Amino acid sequence: MSETTAHTTELASQYSAQVTGDLERNLKEQERLSSEIETLQEKLAALRHDHTILVNLQQALGNPAAPVAEPVTAVPVPRRKAAATPGTAKKPAPAKQRTGKKAAAAASAPQLASPTLVDLVRKHLADQREPRSAAEITTALGQQHPERTVKSTVVRTTLEGLVAKAQALRTKQGTSVFYTALETAASAAGAQGSVQSA
Repeated sequence: MSETTAHTTELASQYSAQVTGDLERNLKEQERLSSEIETLQEKLAALRHDHTILVNLQQALGNPAAPVAEPVTAVPVPRRKAAATPGTAKKPAPAKQRTGKKAAAAASAPQLASPTLVDLVRKHLADQREPRSAAEITTALGQQHPERTVKSTVVRTTLEGLVAKAQALRTKQGTSVFYTALETAASAAGAQGSVQSA
């Protein structure tokens, strides 16, 4: 009987070692997948934020509303094990993961209180006495409004929209493109004409 007991003890220790190894691999895989999911959710949140900004920009430019696809619903957050070791519990998912029309309304509500990028670009151009490039305007707006992400491509699109609406003037100097508020350009032309006539 001692031989059977020894054999049973040996099998139990082998199973125990196998289960322990499997548990470690399982936990490592869970951690890897959780970090990938978190990274993807951050990317998704950034894309949704960009989508909201682009939709608002499109509306501000007065473009006809193109059919906009509803954003993809959020990926559900994976369940956490209730028996997690102390100190490893993660914070609950942020409220950004809400989807649908209510989330879009909640996301755009704070933006309505602040001036739109079109308004900021228009005001910046009106305050300038000489033409500015899109890069100069982007830098200036980024410094004036550090809480906003101002990209030169979006500023350039906004400037072209103002030119299309006859609210700004585009001039080329060599290969560079400069923009001026229409009122500023008209007053500069008037002042130059009065200087020449005198």
